[in-house]
Amino acid sequence: MLETVDLNKKLKKADYKAQLGRLRNRLYDLEHACWDAHIPSIILFEGWDAAGKGTSINQLTRRLDPRGFKLYAIQAPRTAETHMPWLWRFWLKIPNYGEMAIFDRSWYGRVLVERVENLTPEPEWRRAYQDIVDLERTLADDGYVIIKFFLHISREEQTRRFKTLEKDPLTAWHVQSEDWEHHKKYEQYVAAIEEMLERTDTEWGRWTLVSATDSRWTHVQVFQTIVSRLEQALVEHGQPLPEEQPTADEADEEDEEE
Repeated sequence: MLETVDLNKKLKKADYKAQLGRLRNRLYDLEHACWDAHIPSIILFEGWDAAGKGTSINQLTRRLDPRGFKLYAIQAPRTAETHMPWLWRFWLKIPNYGEMAIFDRSWYGRVLVERVENLTPEPEWRRAYQDIVDLERTLADDGYVIIKFFLHISREEQTRRFKTLEKDPLTAWHVQSEDWEHHKKYEQYVAAIEEMLERTDTEWGRWTLVSATDSRWTHVQVFQTIVSRLEQALVEHGQPLPEEQPTADEADEEDEEE
């Protein structure tokens, strides 16, 4: 599936400025509409190291009402969590009805980094595919909107970004030795990602593959996907869509530098 992603996609600055303000305002209104309609949503980001998951989430949350969402940056399980069923720690983060949960990495680490780095025995990570499908099916049957992104960049682009980050003392900390070790296993990760996409792309939990070479293109695709899915959910629940508001809000100077 990764070969279908056009990594040369770009968006001009003028087009980005024209679209981002409208999309931010629309998402803000949809967040409130889903709150009123008790429609919960889960938005998760997977992708390569340095693909822009963090910056995409930053853009996404900048104008959301903080009372309506929670953000979780998922890392390795703590010692106490390893003594529980592996999905337990994620169940604790499932949002209430009407709320939104945003995951910076997620339960898919089980079949990605834990698989490639031999952190989990093969029989366990292989069982995880069905565990994940069952989890997402249970949530979808209960009315949850599940939006899954994978941000894709080439091996060469990842190398370039790592080196750029390392040159700046303010950003060098973003690149750790383990990131370079993962980079050396790029093809192994490709195989794991392909199997993950094939086995967990479902009617109720579709993957959206996003070309992440150009950050403007990435951010607009993320916004457009979430807006479309939340609008669809409101319609399916028989709820009116909020009216489009006049857009006086364009991308600010920080956005223009993306």
